Amino acid sequence: SHKIMTGINKGDNLDRYLMGRQFLVLALVFLENLAGHPVDESLKILGMPLWVNKALLGTGLGLFFMTAMIGKISAQVNASRCMLDYVNSYFALFTMYVSMAIELSGLLHCCYLAQIIFAWAAGQSLASKEEPRT
Repeated sequence: SHKIMTGINKGDNLDRYLMGRQFLVLALVFLENLAGHPVDESLKILGMPLWVNKALLGTGLGLFFMTAMIGKISAQVNASRCMLDYVNSYFALFTMYVSMAIELSGLLHCCYLAQIIFAWAAGQSLASKEEPRT
């Protein structure tokens, strides 16, 4: 917990972590869609009628529920109820490092361009916890 909190609370690292984590969530959803889409939609899966298969698998609704249950809801409930227990694991530290590495790679810099445009359109200035770079 201490390693994560000292790293996250330096400068604008919290924003960077959240941006990288959102990219990880999108990557997870993309991989689930690739792995979970049925090869042949005309086959009965788990003995269910074809209309159930088409409603859940053909529309992507089944993958949506799987993503919500596995990737989002359980983590958010854990984090909201037991905050320190949630970050007091090496998996959380690993997630922080991977998220920060994704942000450091420059893959998400287009998001900052959108942030600058929206701030300009709203007439707001962007506040940073870090000193200007030279």
